[in-house]
Order: sequence, then C-alpha cells, then structure tokens
Amino acid sequence: MQFGVVTLFPELVSSALEHGVVGRARQQGQLELVLANPRERTADRHRTVDDRPFGGGPGMVMTPAPLSAAIVSLKETMPDAPVIYLSPQGRPFDQALAREWQERGSLILVAGRYEGIDERVIDSLIDREVSLGDFVLSGGEFAALAVIDAVSRLVPGVLGDPLSAEEDSFGTDGLLDCPHYTRPEVFDQHPVPAVLLSGDHKAIARWRRQQALARTRDRRPDLLEKAELTEDDKVFLTSLGSSAEGTDATSEEQ
Repeated sequence: MQFGVVTLFPELVSSALEHGVVGRARQQGQLELVLANPRERTADRHRTVDDRPFGGGPGMVMTPAPLSAAIVSLKETMPDAPVIYLSPQGRPFDQALAREWQERGSLILVAGRYEGIDERVIDSLIDREVSLGDFVLSGGEFAALAVIDAVSRLVPGVLGDPLSAEEDSFGTDGLLDCPHYTRPEVFDQHPVPAVLLSGDHKAIARWRRQQALARTRDRRPDLLEKAELTEDDKVFLTSLGSSAEGTDATSEEQ
C-alpha cells in the first residue's frame, strides 16, 4: 500500500509513522510513504507558500502554484491514487472509506494549513474532501495520520491476526466491538464475566455478539440501520425493550 502526503511538515508525518503497527509494516515493506513539501516547489528566495486572501479577512491561504506542483509530483509516482484533501468541510471519514482506499492500493492525502488552500487547487486536482469530524485542527497532518493508520490496519499482513480488523468496531458486520477483559480475573472487586472463563466457545461467541448488539444500540443506534443482522440478532434486540438492562458486560446469562 502506498501513501503520499502533501505537507509543510514532512518530519512530523514521517516520525509519527515510525512506531507501532504502521512502523513495523513500513520496515517490512508492506507500506510505503512518499512525502511532498510544497515549500520545495517555490520560486522565490523566501520559499513562500501562503498569502493574504483576496477580499480581505483574517489569516493566510496556501498559494496554488507550489501546492499544485507537490500534488502533481505524487500523482506521477501514484497515477491511480485518489487525491484527498483533509478539510472540515468534507464528507466524514469512516470505515467504509478506509476499506475503499485500501482496495485501491494507493492514496494521496493533502494536509492543508492556515485558513485553507486556494479553491482552484480543489477544483482542478482534488478528488474528494474528507473530514474527521465537526471540529477544526491547526493543520491536516494529524488527520492524515489518522487516515493512514485506519487504512493500514486493513492491509493484509499488517496486523498479526487477520481477524483483528474484522472484529474491531465498524468491522464487516457494522457493529461496535464487544467489551474485552484480561488478567487478573478479579480487579478492584470486579470479576470477569463468568462466561468468558467457561471454555464454552459457542456461549462466548453468543455473549460477545449480544454485547456488541446492546452496546451499538445504546451508543450508536444509527449503525443498526446499516448493520448486517441475523434473525437471532433481531430477536435479541427486540427482547431488550426500551433499555439495555440485563445486557451489562458482567452478566453471566448471555
């Protein structure tokens, strides 16, 4: 999987991706990172990449020439990669987009700064604007890192267990993940649910599924509208009634 990032702070992006799962995948050649700095495409001795907005107003805007040159340089390396501008005005990023981009095999992310980028760059070179949520960051680098991490987890071989990505929240069934426990069996007078210690794999699978269903219904009911539900799932959700009482993670009955 190839990632290209247009950024004024390439060291920030590169250093953050030297660690953990992504860092190991880069070392093993499963992921490739290519960085393009618009400041290196400037024509003046001050290496100017921003200017005041026409019409007045606060802040500065990234100028089109060096930014466009940086994007084009990555397109030459990754001609089939979609070009994504990370912007609070874009479509919300989600797991479906992560899967779509992983399947493409390459992705170019544009990290803006200041008040944004010249609209003409968006019109001519950007395929899609994407947002992490309804908030504003000082720059797009942290958003780019989040996208890279989310997409990288879906690349075959990056995670030690291929089922890990499927069973995460927003996995193939569209539900939130179930609760997880590890040693000790009792912590601060709170025991691990007995079903998880039973050795009954069928009962454990049923408990985890029902916990995921109850948690999704309580925390993100909107996800249930698109989730892949079985008839047993629907019966269980109906049995919950108007509250999730009896579905707490410490219950031994599920």
